Amino acid sequence: QVQLVESGGGLVQPGGSLRLSCATSGNVFSLYAMGWYRQAPGKQRELVATVTKGGNTNYADSVKGRFTISRDNAKNTVYLQMNSLKPEDTAVYYCKASWTRDYWGQGTQVTVSS
Repeated sequence: QVQLVESGGGLVQPGGSLRLSCATSGNVFSLYAMGWYRQAPGKQRELVATVTKGGNTNYADSVKGRFTISRDNAKNTVYLQMNSLKPEDTAVYYCKASWTRDYWGQGTQVTVSS
């Protein structure tokens, strides 16, 4: 069973930055495609960014140029650097690992407010 633990969320002012981390258990992290998703109150969960096992990245249009996804296979960890945050980025952010099946973390709250 793979476990994913997100961290790094919190309250930040508009224009600020946060860095989310997702630590993954097990020893096959390098085989997983990893992704960050978010869910705002009353809305469906949506894709934010993904990174393949080969390092190719993909972003939602709403975060392009502001967010950066990266992975450190030596640390079994994927990151989401979020800059120029906006109130509409407020959501619970979830990490997902995909290989033979999908695994989800428990989520971390990000609130962008003055």
